[in-house]
Amino acid sequence: AKKGDQTAFQQIVDKYKTQVASIAYKMVGDYEDAKDISQIVFVKTYQNLVNFDTTKKLSTWLYRITINASIDFIRKHKKHKHELLDNIFGELKEKKQDVERIYQRSLIKWAIDDSMTSLNPRQKAVFVLRDLEGLDIKEVAQITGMPQATVRWYLHRARSKLRSELSRHHPQILKKMGIKHEV
Repeated sequence: AKKGDQTAFQQIVDKYKTQVASIAYKMVGDYEDAKDISQIVFVKTYQNLVNFDTTKKLSTWLYRITINASIDFIRKHKKHKHELLDNIFGELKEKKQDVERIYQRSLIKWAIDDSMTSLNPRQKAVFVLRDLEGLDIKEVAQITGMPQATVRWYLHRARSKLRSELSRHHPQILKKMGIKHEV
């Protein structure tokens, strides 16, 4: 590879490594696995950079590679590891009155992570991209390669399953979030 290509690739890595790792983590629930997936994503990106359609958004292409690598990883390893109340001790250094808020937020995050294990990989992908990453339906459709209507359907199913799982296993969390749960 030419020096210019390597410099351009390094700029891509520097710009997107945090987002790629974040999506991978939300998909697999483990920091070490997310780092491994990120490495796979950037190796695939480097190998396929010559095939990238420059009329498209680079972020969309990278997120698609990330989602696919994460789904491959889940299928290969069948892992559903989730860290319980991750980083809570680091956050506890904040002001005393913030401790209860941090604890509640950590409990909610843990309950959602725990409930996400009930989602199939496609449901998880659209939920992560739309509800956790905040992308719009059109972007999620481009990343996943699904029609927008299919994305909406998977998103509806994911939200329904999550609400059902939270109702069954974590009703107190739904109550704290102000969401009425089914009986």
